[in-house]
Amino acid sequence: MKKLIALAFSLVASLAQASGGPTQLQSSGADLSDQASLQRGATLFMNYCMGCHSLKYLRYSRMAADLGLTEEQVMSSLNFTGIKFGEQMTVAMKPADGDKWIGKAAPDLSLTARVRGSSDWIYTYLKSFYRDPARPLGWNNVLFPGASMPNVLWELQGVQSAVFNAPEGGHAGGAPVFSHFEQAQPGRLKPEEFNQVARDISNFLQYAAEPAGLKRQQIGVWVLLFLSVLTILTWLLKHEYWRDVH
Repeated sequence: MKKLIALAFSLVASLAQASGGPTQLQSSGADLSDQASLQRGATLFMNYCMGCHSLKYLRYSRMAADLGLTEEQVMSSLNFTGIKFGEQMTVAMKPADGDKWIGKAAPDLSLTARVRGSSDWIYTYLKSFYRDPARPLGWNNVLFPGASMPNVLWELQGVQSAVFNAPEGGHAGGAPVFSHFEQAQPGRLKPEEFNQVARDISNFLQYAAEPAGLKRQQIGVWVLLFLSVLTILTWLLKHEYWRDVH
């Protein structure tokens, strides 16, 4: 079994390297207890992503309750589609429009963090865009080569170019291996500030993938306290039952 697991990890790494993408995801540092980060992430998502990507498994009212926002704040600053407060977070763009404008309808991102295993994939993806004139929209992504999505955060991050090395072993026709990024045009934010932007969006999508995760953490503390008290009571009860035996 251990050999099979090791082989599986080796195969995944080989495929990632063969596609020109990084073999290791960057840690997003997502923290669902950081409410300020979740609020910033929600704002960033609504302003930069919600035009194409929906969160159809999440409702505005649920997000407001979980993130400590009022209905007025959500409807005036985060809801740009006119959808009612208690409805699902969908977009006005129809699938046919997505096919026409960007070549493919933008997917719903409700479960992206769960599908990809963690928010680390989202964080790395947001930081891995680079200029590629060969692509229809002029952008490509090292982590997800051939992505049809443009870099919607380029004004914040700036424009970067990707440097690739020759295929390992010098095999003709092999896929080039990603080396590093070079900044071609500065953005409005410093690198560490953009990292925080990517982290906040990743954190918000981690929450959106399982909104109950916040409640589970809160309930978990009380469950542990209950089990601790129950353990003491159980020990006292056992001691009482066995007192006559000893």
